[in-house]
Amino acid sequence: MTELLSIVFAPGFFTSEPVRTAAVIGAAAAIVSGVVGVFTVIRGQSFAGHSLADVSSAGGAAAFLLGINPLLGFLGMSVLAATSMELVRVDRASERDLVTGIVTGAGLGLAALLFYLDVTTSSTTGATVTVMFGSMFAIPASIVPLALIVGIGALAAVGMLYRPLLLCSLDPDLAAVQGVPVRLIGLLHLIVVALAVALAAITVGAVLSTGLLIGPAAIALHLARRPGLAVLTAAAIGVAATWGGILIAYDSYEWTGGHGWPVSFCIVALIFVAYVVIAQARPTRVRPVLGTARTGVASAG
Repeated sequence: MTELLSIVFAPGFFTSEPVRTAAVIGAAAAIVSGVVGVFTVIRGQSFAGHSLADVSSAGGAAAFLLGINPLLGFLGMSVLAATSMELVRVDRASERDLVTGIVTGAGLGLAALLFYLDVTTSSTTGATVTVMFGSMFAIPASIVPLALIVGIGALAAVGMLYRPLLLCSLDPDLAAVQGVPVRLIGLLHLIVVALAVALAAITVGAVLSTGLLIGPAAIALHLARRPGLAVLTAAAIGVAATWGGILIAYDSYEWTGGHGWPVSFCIVALIFVAYVVIAQARPTRVRPVLGTARTGVASAG
């Protein structure tokens, strides 16, 4: 048994402080992303989630430039982008995508300027790679309390919004008839998505955070028959992929002679492989999930 464990876990894995920090923050990001991601997929807002992730890179760049907690930068910019995208009144999905694209372009342009200032006006090195692709083993332990507070707040918000958010996601017209403030629920949902994206960005980077937001949720909707079960499944898949990616990245230092693989790559690769396998095995499971949810919400209403 000891020999088997030594093969799976490289020496020092359980005693490494960077590994413990990455495991805690990674789990928080995975749980929040999985829970929020289910509603994001049901609402057809995967593009919005990806856009918030891209725009959050400007906040990360600003944080490096100002020397503040990078999570605060990701949070501030992603919440600002979410509010901007939802407050512009649109009547059709195509118009919503147009607004999302414009906000994304503006955010990426600002990120380009801030990364340029990082390089030319400060001694910051590696900011671009860290912000865009993450560096989980370099996350300071001081970020953990704030990350946990953000994660708990996001989960609490989803819990309070669960029924009206599910109804608005499945049938916004019925929700409006029943007196649900559809636009307010949409705004609050995007803000929660922004919190999830910020947590994911601090772990796997702004570019790859969409994989943690959408991937586990898409897998869960193939496996589960009810939205509540899909939420729990997505969170579990996200945590498993995150911890598995951390383990692979840590062990890879021995395989490659001291040049380990990026943790973010390992996490996203595991999610991608799992999605391909599950989607091929159960290609029609998503529709029954949505149908069961719609029936349950309609009968409750």
